[in-house]
Amino acid sequence: MIKSKRQFPDFRHFYSLIDWSRPTLSRRKSATNRAQTIADLATAAKKRVPKVVFDFVEGSALDERAMEYSKAAFRNVEFNSRTLRDVSIVDPSEEIFGKRVDLPILFAPTGYTRLMHHVGEPAVASAAAANNMIYIFSTMSTTSPDELAAKVPNVRRWFQLYIMQNKDDSLAIIKQAKESGFEALVLTVDTPVSGLRLRDFRNGLTIPPRIRLSTVFAIARKPIWWLNLFTTKKLEFAAFRGWDKSLVELAAKIFSPAITFDDVEWLRQTWDGPIIVKGIQNVEDAKKLASMGVEGIVLSNHGGRQLDRGPVPLEILPEILNAVGKRMDVYIDGGVMSGQDAYAAVALGAKGVLIGRAYLYGVMADGERGVAKAIEILRREFVNTMALSGNRNLAEVRQTGARFRNL
Repeated sequence: MIKSKRQFPDFRHFYSLIDWSRPTLSRRKSATNRAQTIADLATAAKKRVPKVVFDFVEGSALDERAMEYSKAAFRNVEFNSRTLRDVSIVDPSEEIFGKRVDLPILFAPTGYTRLMHHVGEPAVASAAAANNMIYIFSTMSTTSPDELAAKVPNVRRWFQLYIMQNKDDSLAIIKQAKESGFEALVLTVDTPVSGLRLRDFRNGLTIPPRIRLSTVFAIARKPIWWLNLFTTKKLEFAAFRGWDKSLVELAAKIFSPAITFDDVEWLRQTWDGPIIVKGIQNVEDAKKLASMGVEGIVLSNHGGRQLDRGPVPLEILPEILNAVGKRMDVYIDGGVMSGQDAYAAVALGAKGVLIGRAYLYGVMADGERGVAKAIEILRREFVNTMALSGNRNLAEVRQTGARFRNL
């Protein structure tokens, strides 16, 4: 029988194997550092914020089928792959309106961000700026456009707009966007009325949160979140200061059930920069917008938060690209929860994807550091998939392509 030859321990070798890092007493920071996926950030986020806040981010409309279908569509994509290619240098950057961004991933407009973390929209914009990405700022933000521009002046920022029932309100917000250096408008058109978000109804969500008996128990369970709420400036909608009713009532005031293509034409006469229309769900609407000279569209089901069981953006992407892809930029959102999801959309031809929940899990988990971690995760997964499928840039990704397994 062969045996190992024993020797006196080599302490220098033993010491070289030690890889100790300075311990942290912050469970929040520790959870962020350990996160390997967006799902890990979601788990950390759920421990940091009250149920009403987490449900607002994670929830969708009615039976929440639209979000389920969107995620299933991404799982159903199979990547084409090429081997024996030099992938020692992989470049995931994309040119958007004449400037390069480091990833074909944009931050979708999500309102009420200070509800998720007390720093709010500037925390997200700062992470976007540090990673040369585009941040789309929501009309329903809890920071004003000029405040964001002052705090994070170097971020590429687009402004998301609703055509409101009172056009003068829309004009006032467009004026703020112009004066604050926003380079493009993202017109959201899938909200003629608000979707029926049952989680928010059951939780009685308002901005700011009302103090009820159930709130007392929520404070006991999430004291740090509530301490941050009480010790920072009043939580309110920057564009609607003083509003203290439910989100449903606010949506009824803002969203216009009378919006038409005429409003898009009105906006083209009002705004002299790029216009992207978000919420497109069929080919004919895409063709009409292309004929009007709109620079881009976002195929979107609003993250499943409006029309439940509506069209799945990823599944209609090839058909719409075939119709208008040479005339405008086509982006998608809804259900993008990994770098591989983003890769799937780009491989099928999209200019890029918008992420919402993915970065909100990060901001709930750990503020700006959590958003930066979400970007790190998405970038690593995206670049790894590029290399493993034999693609060195996004042009090659689109050329190599992908396919649906069983549609």
